[in-house]
Amino acid sequence: MNEMIVVVVLALGVLLLAPSVLAEEPVYPVKVSQNGRYLVDQKGSPVFWLGTTQWQLFRDNTPEEARTILANVKGKGFAFVQAMLVGVGDGTRPNANGAKPWVNDDPLTPNEAYFKNVDSVIESARVSNVVLSLTLYHQRWRKLITQENARAWAKWLARRYKDVPTLVWSMTPEAKPEFVPVLRELAAGLREGDGGAHLITFKPDPAPYSSSFLHEESWLDFDAMQVWNRVNLIYPMVTKDYNLKPVKPVLMAEGAYEAGSEYGFDVTPLWVRRQAYYSYLCGAHFTYGHNDSWRVLPTWKKALDAPGAVQMGILRKIFLGREEWWHLVPDQSILASGGNAKGDVLNLAARHKDGKWIMVYLGAKASFSINMDRFTAGNQARASWIDPRTGGAASAGSFPNSGVQAFSTPEGWEDALLVLESSKG
Repeated sequence: MNEMIVVVVLALGVLLLAPSVLAEEPVYPVKVSQNGRYLVDQKGSPVFWLGTTQWQLFRDNTPEEARTILANVKGKGFAFVQAMLVGVGDGTRPNANGAKPWVNDDPLTPNEAYFKNVDSVIESARVSNVVLSLTLYHQRWRKLITQENARAWAKWLARRYKDVPTLVWSMTPEAKPEFVPVLRELAAGLREGDGGAHLITFKPDPAPYSSSFLHEESWLDFDAMQVWNRVNLIYPMVTKDYNLKPVKPVLMAEGAYEAGSEYGFDVTPLWVRRQAYYSYLCGAHFTYGHNDSWRVLPTWKKALDAPGAVQMGILRKIFLGREEWWHLVPDQSILASGGNAKGDVLNLAARHKDGKWIMVYLGAKASFSINMDRFTAGNQARASWIDPRTGGAASAGSFPNSGVQAFSTPEGWEDALLVLESSKG
């Protein structure tokens, strides 16, 4: 049995505001770390990918609305925003000002009126220091962007924005071999246009499918995936990509949207938290989304402050509060009992590569035990419970780094995070 939990709850700011959280703003553009596991800025400082989707940012939102959105998500702790350059659909719809992206729907004749709006939104992202993961191709646009014109289209776009630091290029094909030629042409055009200034990824749609069917392509800087409503696929899909060679960062780029209406179940803040913590504890990065934002419903502004969005900011502070958070290694051997990597409700563990800390996420009420020898920083481990809903924490005791120690999640918590760190005791 675990020791009695100290009832004193620490304030969020006191608990989580570690030196790494207070680090300077990243200097973009991002690039891949030397070990291939995460992203770094131009100073070599690790960058935590916490993303959000705003697919219609360039088309259905006005520039003023886009500025509001970007400022809000920045305040929540989101560093990346995934957006489609011409919005959801077949690529022919006009923006909020009535301008269509291409003259006569031809990608080789871009409409300057449309792209002046794009310029404005991209500048707002630069000012807010938010990176736009910009989708320049979707499989629904396949009749307009073809293998024959893809390179020229991508080159024109990359040249226009080659000096913008806050960009990542993304593409969204179906996960089928027939799309490989057009993806290669797009990638070649991007490299010709900006000289490799920005990273390139892609996320297949429809889902579920991992992007690893093109993992070895030299132009693919990191893998990305979506699981739609299948939270049970996060662990196997991320784990597969995490273990591929050559090593590349992995992004769980799209799951079920908070308050989504099409999944057959309620996408609650708890469901959102599970998607996120599963992704990070498996060794991936994560992007959140809200139904009202991507659909641009009348409630889109209220949705910016939805509970799940706020709790993603809490998640970010929790991870950045760990020493060298970027050296996280998934490790289910930490759990001597009670671990679970199958189904919708998981119990997952990870550690610092040198054993400086251990994190265990419990997707629901659980009893479990830890192999304490997996913690190798000092003779004693200080254990703390953190409530993923609030960031509030309570002591779970101090234990030697040997043997097996049992724990049970705090009463009344929907999910829980247990953190073990070095103690002088």
